[in-house]
Amino acid sequence: MALSCDLFQRDGRDCLRLNADDGAIARISLHGAHVLSWQPSPGRERLYLSPRASFADGAAIRGGIPVVFPQFAGRGPMIKHGFARLLPWRFVGIEAEPGTGLAAAVLELNDSDDTRRYWPARFSARLNVSLASDALTVRLAVRNAGQTPMSFTTALHTYLRVGDLDAVSLQGLEAAAFEDSTRDGLATAAEHRPLRFGGEIDRIYADCAQELRLCEGDNAVAITADGFRDTVVWNPGAALAATMADLGADEHRHFVCVESGTVTAPVTLAPGEQWSGMQRLQA
Repeated sequence: MALSCDLFQRDGRDCLRLNADDGAIARISLHGAHVLSWQPSPGRERLYLSPRASFADGAAIRGGIPVVFPQFAGRGPMIKHGFARLLPWRFVGIEAEPGTGLAAAVLELNDSDDTRRYWPARFSARLNVSLASDALTVRLAVRNAGQTPMSFTTALHTYLRVGDLDAVSLQGLEAAAFEDSTRDGLATAAEHRPLRFGGEIDRIYADCAQELRLCEGDNAVAITADGFRDTVVWNPGAALAATMADLGADEHRHFVCVESGTVTAPVTLAPGEQWSGMQRLQA
């Protein structure tokens, strides 16, 4: 599928608009290589972006698909969710996505004085974003460009837009145990039913990256992953959402985060070695 690209600005940030020849659209901020929007063809917006999202220096954008790297959450000594979502990435161009025949927009982040303030590793990270008529594929690839091994955790922190949280269920994790981050990581047995969202949800499903379906009535998004080992599911619930300056009261009702990640056990790369993980959303 042919893919064209236009540059535009949003809130002072350089952004890309990807246009597939069938009408599908995605928008990406170079700040954080952050996918802001995805509209299949034909179709409605499928990603949630907070109306209060900040595009300021040093801020993470609330919504879309933040790139979590090289640390997930507070699971380590670094700033929460790492620095990749806080720094500008370079637009490399449009390239063929290996193995798919699709064209992808490619963005790159290399180690610099800014990254070495947080992490001494020498690395190169690339994010490939490709469109099909009903699908969005995001691939993160990380290469160790240094002379010593390096380890990291990572995730694509995807915010999926929903109309009514009470009508939403997530299918595919019924038989999976999880860590409950709302209860200090308590190991919790599988619930053997689709996941619904009656309050704050913050779960890590380790070694669990099979196909999932986020369903709202007759509408569904299928979520598949490759390379990532774990699945994270998050919604802040009403009380926490009301305290978040870049979210606000009742905004939690309009999204569910279903994150493909490798967070429970780090990826370790030898010098010159590369890892990649992919998440695909299909409407």
